[in-house]
Amino acid sequence: MPRKKAEALETEEKAPTIEENFAGLEEIIRRLEAGGSSLEETFSGYEAGMKLVKELSSQIDEVEKKIQILSEGDDNE
Repeated sequence: MPRKKAEALETEEKAPTIEENFAGLEEIIRRLEAGGSSLEETFSGYEAGMKLVKELSSQIDEVEKKIQILSEGDDNE
C-alpha cells in the first residue's frame, strides 16, 4: 500500500467518533460548571469545547448527508 494511503487510513482510524467527541464536550462542560478553575484554565476549556462543537457539527453534517443519500435511494425503489 502506498505510504500516503496508509497515513490517511491511520488518521481516519484515530479520529474520535461522534460519541467520543460528545463525551469529551460533556467532560469540559462539567469541569467549567464545577468552577474553581483559573481564568486561564477556563479559557482553555472554553477553547477546547468550541473546537469540539465545530468538529461535532462537521461530523453531524456528514451523517445527515449520508442519511439523505440513503433516503433518496429508498425513494427510487
